[in-house]
Amino acid sequence: FPEAIKVLAERAGVTLPQEELSEAAKKKESRRARLLEVNKAAAGYYFYLLRSEKGKVAVSYLDKRGLSEETKHRFGLGYASAYGNDLIMYLKQKNFTDEEITASGLAGFSEQKGLNSKFWNRVMFPIQDTNHRVIGFGGRVMGEGEPKYLNSPETEIFDKSRNLYGLNFARTSKKDNIILCEGYMDVISLHQAGFDQAVASL
Repeated sequence: FPEAIKVLAERAGVTLPQEELSEAAKKKESRRARLLEVNKAAAGYYFYLLRSEKGKVAVSYLDKRGLSEETKHRFGLGYASAYGNDLIMYLKQKNFTDEEITASGLAGFSEQKGLNSKFWNRVMFPIQDTNHRVIGFGGRVMGEGEPKYLNSPETEIFDKSRNLYGLNFARTSKKDNIILCEGYMDVISLHQAGFDQAVASL
């Protein structure tokens, strides 16, 4: 609700009274903003990899599914390479800490291996909130790996029960209904076909 008020106020040119946040609340907001930045950077990296030499296998899969370049771009589709830890190296270069990368759900940590990327050799589907901010990811494995689909775990910014995949686009649909789908590809294919009210549960 507060976010909706802020968006409407900006649109209408109204200045809202500034709420005095406690130190704890300021810290929490700063933390959320930082985790959103980690996910945004990761989405950008995956987006780049899909369009690189490494992403050919994923491009071939998406082409076989009939997705246009415009659709791939609109949904921010990407690729996590077979060497998944390249993402971790990239994020560290962007000055994100091990703890931030882990808290974003992009990596796990073990004493033996240190940070380990969660996503390897997968087509990546950024999951966005209604304000188009990346809050998590879904990944579909290329080849025979298991599980076929892997999703981000729940984090401080990603609550699976409070979000729907594709809702960031469906909420502006002129239709008076929604189409509830099973998965990411169903939603994307329906949007491409003109059914812009399609969403999927997470």
